[in-house]
Amino acid sequence: MIGWMKQLRIAFGASFIWLVCLIYFTQGFRSFVWTAVSYQLKDRLKLSPSASQFVTSIAFFPWSIKPIYGILSDCIPIKGRKRIPYLLIATLLSLFPWVIIGLQEIVRNSRDRLMIFLLIQNLGSAMADVVIDAMIAEAARQEKAKFAGDLQSVSWMAMALGGICGSLLGGYALSNINMENIFLLFAVLPMVQLLSCALVKESPVSSKSSTELSNANGSEEPNGILLDEDKSSVSIHKTSSFRRTKSSKQKKKRKINGSNDRMPEKEGSFSSQLIESFKKAAYTLFKAFRQPVILRPMAWFFLAQVTMPNLSTVMFYYQTEVLNLEASFLGTARVIGWLGLMVGTFIYNRFLKKMKLRRILFLAHVALSLLTLLDLVLVSRLNVSLGISDQMMVLFGSALSDAINQFKFMPFLILSGHLCPPGIEGTLFALFMSINNLGATIGAFFGAGLASVLNISSGSFDNLNFGIAIQVICTFTPVAFLFLIPKEATGISA
Repeated sequence: MIGWMKQLRIAFGASFIWLVCLIYFTQGFRSFVWTAVSYQLKDRLKLSPSASQFVTSIAFFPWSIKPIYGILSDCIPIKGRKRIPYLLIATLLSLFPWVIIGLQEIVRNSRDRLMIFLLIQNLGSAMADVVIDAMIAEAARQEKAKFAGDLQSVSWMAMALGGICGSLLGGYALSNINMENIFLLFAVLPMVQLLSCALVKESPVSSKSSTELSNANGSEEPNGILLDEDKSSVSIHKTSSFRRTKSSKQKKKRKINGSNDRMPEKEGSFSSQLIESFKKAAYTLFKAFRQPVILRPMAWFFLAQVTMPNLSTVMFYYQTEVLNLEASFLGTARVIGWLGLMVGTFIYNRFLKKMKLRRILFLAHVALSLLTLLDLVLVSRLNVSLGISDQMMVLFGSALSDAINQFKFMPFLILSGHLCPPGIEGTLFALFMSINNLGATIGAFFGAGLASVLNISSGSFDNLNFGIAIQVICTFTPVAFLFLIPKEATGISA
């Protein structure tokens, strides 16, 4: 283990490995502070389950537009750099909302203000997630490609560790620390992340991608646009290996005439270059996405999220108000869920890679429907008559549901990797993830609406059985659309 980490440190640098681990650990550790947010919405603001789920769904919307952050960082460098400046912006957006929420009682105790600051915080977290993924992809190119899988493994391990620590400490903190101090404590991690960004060096885009910029605008010449960092202006440099002739009129039209002396660029030229690059990236993304081999599977994963009403917030209210489960126990249940996720990943990689994706997804939805029935057993109190404790039901259901969701999510990751055309893997993968996140957000709205229609509220769970029954039925809906998944696709080839 130590030797493996040493190899990664030599290949990528200690500061870069530290930044990757820190960002992914922070993503997992978010369970620490979002447990406090859930109790803030329920106990302090006295929101109903549907209203609470509506607030969190709005707050997590920035995760549904991740490709925008990728295209921005790809096409619009800031002071000649494409990653670190955006990571700094993202970290600041992640940091200050928690500080303000922790210090300002008027923000914590206002539904709309709290929702806005949570939205801004998620904007920063989602942007940081996209940027660090892009940095990982860039770092693992060429001679370092053999470490790409190792780097991804490190990031997942860091996130899982963060999730376990956050879940364990979140429940303990609620019992021993004031709510406002929990928000301030979590702000320490983005602050460390902000300082860590200064340790990572990024080469200016001008010196290494002038050809890329010119190619993005249809030019094939080796000469390109270089950004003068001192004056923040664009200059044209003459390349000694390329000489113009008087007869090359077409080349002159495609490229500004250069000389040994720097000549001023026409005003707005660099902006037009960036706009053209942005347009080309968006067009390439749209062109790739509209292909049936990509569009159809992504449509299925979207439908699989949209058609299943999410009642997780309602169940959280039921567990805390009716079953009187403590925050520390619910944190432990989330830890079991993280362990189930890792076990699910191992089982899939070890035994299910060669299975047809249609079969995996069918079995996953059947299993999810059976696990949803466990909620029905819990709410009907049938488990008590069978001598099974509420704690055991929650722990067992949490571990299994997360493991089965991982069985469903792993094919999604693999299929996305197979379908991504060369050159836009990062942005298209971000689009795939955003579609999945958007579907989950709509599913959460669906669940909030269902709870509202059934008059399920804090202290009134008479119709929760009916809501769970509807959820079980809806779980089978995506099975009818499995024809959208490639028939012969497996975990090895698609």
